[in-house]
Formats: sequence, structure tokens, C-alpha cells
Amino acid sequence: MLYEKTSQKSMAEIELALRDSAGRHKFGVILMHDLQSLMRGKGVDFERQCCVFEVCNPLQAKRVLEANGAVSSALPCRISVYEKDGELVLSTILPTDMMKMFGSPSLDDVAAEVEAVVKAMIDESA
Repeated sequence: MLYEKTSQKSMAEIELALRDSAGRHKFGVILMHDLQSLMRGKGVDFERQCCVFEVCNPLQAKRVLEANGAVSSALPCRISVYEKDGELVLSTILPTDMMKMFGSPSLDDVAAEVEAVVKAMIDESA
């Protein structure tokens, strides 16, 4: 269900690598949510680094949305980078597992294509 990879890089290095990798794979980083900063801004003290990157390939998104509009609730894909035991971990929910919730077998191929790319982006960025 989850794909995870540990990294020795800093958060800034991972962010740069992820943006570069996404571009090479015809994906884009739409937004980056720094959860530690967001919580601090709301008065909640959260000590660990945790950023969520929203990534998307618009052509792939169009394919799944045309097949099943409900998939919009699972878009865009997310890659989380969080601190665990002093290291940073890159993590994503596997698109092939997520698409099973929608009961549309026509989404299997595109989910597998997207999953391969998201795994590659994580591997290249870690």
C-alpha cells in the first residue's frame, strides 16, 4: 500500500531533486505543504520535519478524470517527506492500490504507469 525510501539528504536537497525528477518525468510539483511550519503558524508545536509534495501529470489526470470523476478526490498524487528516527523518509500511497477503491478496472493501466513514475521520482530524489 505504501512505497517508502529513506534518505540521507536534507529536506532542501530532497525538494530540489524531487522538482528536477518530476520535470524529467513530465510531472510537476504543484504545491509543497510544510506541515511543521503550518502547524507552528496555528500555535501547535510539532518538532519533526514533514512536507507533502503534490505532484501531477495533467495528461494522466485527464485520463482518469474522464473515466471516473470521483477519482478527483484522490488527486493530485502526494509524496510525503517526513522525519523518522533522525532520517528523512519519502513515502507515497501506491496509485494501483488507491484506484481499487473506485471500482473502475479501466484505471488499472494508467494507475500502473503513474505508480512506476512516482516510484522512480522517489528513488531518484532519495
